[in-house]
Formats: sequence, structure tokens, C-alpha cells
Amino acid sequence: MTINGALNNAMSGLRAAGRASEIVSANLANALTPGYGKRMLELSSERIGDSGGVRVSGVVRDVNSALLSDKRMASASFGHRTATAGFLNRLEDLLGTPDNPASLSARLADLGSSLITASSRPDAPERLEGAVNSARDLASAITNASEGVQQSRQRADRSISDQVQRLNDALQELQELNGMITAAKVRGNDDAALRDHRQNLMDEVSEMIPVRALPRDNGAIALYSSGGAALLDGSASVVEFTKSNAVTPHMSVGGGTLSSLTINGFDVSTDSETGAIRGGTLGAQFEIRDEMAPRAQVQLDAFARDLVERFQDPGVDPTLGVGDAGLFTDNGASFDPLNEVGLSERLQINAAVDSRQGGEAWRIRDGIGAVVPGNSGNASILQSLDDALDTARTPGSGNFGTGSFDAAGLMSTMMSFLTSSRANEEQHLTFASTQFQELTEMQLADGVDSDEELRRLILIEQAYAANARIIETVDEMMQTILRL
Repeated sequence: MTINGALNNAMSGLRAAGRASEIVSANLANALTPGYGKRMLELSSERIGDSGGVRVSGVVRDVNSALLSDKRMASASFGHRTATAGFLNRLEDLLGTPDNPASLSARLADLGSSLITASSRPDAPERLEGAVNSARDLASAITNASEGVQQSRQRADRSISDQVQRLNDALQELQELNGMITAAKVRGNDDAALRDHRQNLMDEVSEMIPVRALPRDNGAIALYSSGGAALLDGSASVVEFTKSNAVTPHMSVGGGTLSSLTINGFDVSTDSETGAIRGGTLGAQFEIRDEMAPRAQVQLDAFARDLVERFQDPGVDPTLGVGDAGLFTDNGASFDPLNEVGLSERLQINAAVDSRQGGEAWRIRDGIGAVVPGNSGNASILQSLDDALDTARTPGSGNFGTGSFDAAGLMSTMMSFLTSSRANEEQHLTFASTQFQELTEMQLADGVDSDEELRRLILIEQAYAANARIIETVDEMMQTILRL
């Protein structure tokens, strides 16, 4: 080997060692940076004439694509379960647990107790007023719960709008990154930083809609949802949604009063079981708005209907005619079975017994339809009202089966459904959380290993020293020749 060949070999080795040390430094500095892919220097032999050396062929971004894909799916599932379990927890807070004095079951029990108390002293105005107040408190608690359900639907609708806007922005950015990565690859430039950024965006998109990445030419990728919707393939899809200013019990996608989702102008199913966007945080908000909250509303409306029908029976209050409103009303009027949707939100006590609405509390003793006070010692109607709460009857609606329930039993059944659903959803959430955490730890373990990087750095230093020694030796040889 000539002196010039040895010098060229050593110089190429120094360049490679310098570039390798930069890669190690970047790996160590970004060991915990989200989306960062470990870099590896790719080297090859170089031959120029009679001289050899080492060539830096490029920088390889070393990531486990299968692990990344699994983690994205786990992240989407975790986000979905977090949202749905959160809704059921909020719903349970709205209805209250039996040990909570402000819960629906406690309010119902208070009504029964106050009717018994009033019937023991029907001549005591304060006891009659107490029974009216208990009825009002129960109606208000049911109304507040129904309003809370609709507020949850409203929040879900706003969340959908916000997520769709961010989704469109992210897809557009991914399209641009695809073009930049392709250009860098064609020119032979390092595109690792661009791929890091793209991975972060893909993770963000996948949390909203679970996606699978498919490779395309020159480093580009396509994104398809796990439900089969094309989100990015060459160009970014346009996802559209129209936010509602207010959400009421009557509003639904099927009725055309709530917006569904479109991708590139085509309607997309948002069903939680078979929808094209199921499984992520976006699908969870559609599930809350269009499935979970409406189911809760149906149960509340069914309970409100049962309560109204128990007390508007002329057999309970003889002063009522057929079709007259009883103690509980549909916004002041008698209940119409054809207008049940949203009844729980409209539930009120009859103005005839409510002093706040200009009524008189003695009518709860003498009858809603009474014109003048009757015998102050007659507690028959008060006893009938209390008996109405304890009478077993088949609910006219709701998903309570075909059994008969007294009012407390119907409330207990409704709460049991909710508790069971919440426990089941929290079990799914626990599994999703564990899976996501395990895959996150696996990804971190598969990423930058600080010990391994330091070992590589030692080898790089040794290679650098060896090449520097060659240059030093060449220099000594040249000095010796010049002294001859």
C-alpha cells in the first residue's frame, strides 16, 4: 500500500468515526423523545484506484414496525375505553348511589317517608308541605339527571368537531411529510428526522381512529382505518362533520338532526360495532352521543313515565278524571304516551299542589282536582299515594323486561343496569391500560439502549485513535524522508 493510500484509508476512517459519534450522541440525547427512532450508521467499503477505505452509505432508522402498529392499536383502545368509562362514571354521579342523600333512590325514599308522615297527621300543613317538597325534589333530581345526559351528548358533539379538525390538519401534514421524505430519499439525503415527525403524527391520528400503515414507493406510506376507511393514500382524505349548537333528547343521526361523518363526501358509519372509525377516541364520542347517552335517556324517560302514570290514576286520586294530570306532570300537562322522548327532562309536579306555582299543599291530601279543602283528618288519598309507590306494575317502556316492579324496585333495576355497565367498561379499561403500558415499555426497551450506545462509543473512539495513529505514522515517515 502506498503512503497516499494509507492516508486516504485513515482519513475516510476518521470521517466515518466522526459521523458515528454524532449518531451515538443523537441517540443518547433523544433516548426518551417520543417518536424518535434509533439511528444506525450504514458503512461500506470504498475503492478508489489502488486505495481503499470506508464509505458512509447512509443513516438507518431502526424501529420495530410491528410493535409500533400494535402500540397504536392499544393506544386507540385505551383512549376509547377511557372516554366511555368516564361517561358511565359521570352518569352514575348524576343518578347518585343509594348512600347519597341527593341520589334518585334517596329522593324516592324521601317521598315515600313524607307521604307516610303526612298521612299520620293530615291536618298538619307543614307535613303536607313536606310531602310536596319531597315530590318536587324527586322531579328536580330526575330532570337534572336528564339534562346531564344531554350535556354529555353536547360535550361529545363538540369533541367530535374538535377531533375532526385536528384529524384533517394531521392528515394534511402527513401528506406533506410523505412528499418531503420521498424527495429526500431520491436525493440521497437523511430523512430520519422527517420519519420521526411522521411517526408522531401517525400515533396522534391512530389515537383518534385506529389505523394501519401501508408502504408506498420511495418511503411514502398510506393510512387506512382498521374499519377500512381510506384516510391517506397519495392525497389526504377530507373528513367533514357539522357541530350542533345544542343537543336535545329528540335529536339523532337517523332523524337527520345530528351530523354524521363523511370522508371525501361519502357518509361513513359511526356504529361502535361495525363502523369504519370504531375503536378510537373519535369513535368513542360518537358512541357516547348516539348510543350510550340515548340508552340512558330511554331508561330515565321510562322511569319518569312510570312515576307519572302511578299518580295520574283516578283510582289513586278520585278527584282526577281520565286524562287529567296527577301529582307528576309532563311540563304541567297530562302525559301522552306518544310523546315520551325527553319526558324526564320535562317532569314537574302539578302546579295545583305547589305553592311556588300558586297552588295549595292541602290538595295533596284532598285531591288534585279538589276546589275547596276537605276533611283535614281524612288521609285516604295520602295513603293511596303511598300505596301507589309500592304497587307492582309492568313498566310501559324501557328495557326492564316483562316483570312487575314497585317504584323502588324499578329504580333499583335501573341503577343495577348502570352499575353493571360501568363495572364491565372499567374492566375493559383496565385491560386496555395494561396492554398499552406493556407495549409502551416494550417500545422503550426496543429503542435506544444507553449502555449499548456507550459501548459503541468506546469502539468508535478506538477506531478514531487507530486511524489517527496511521496519520501520525504517515507524518513521521514523511518527516523522515524529508530529512534524508
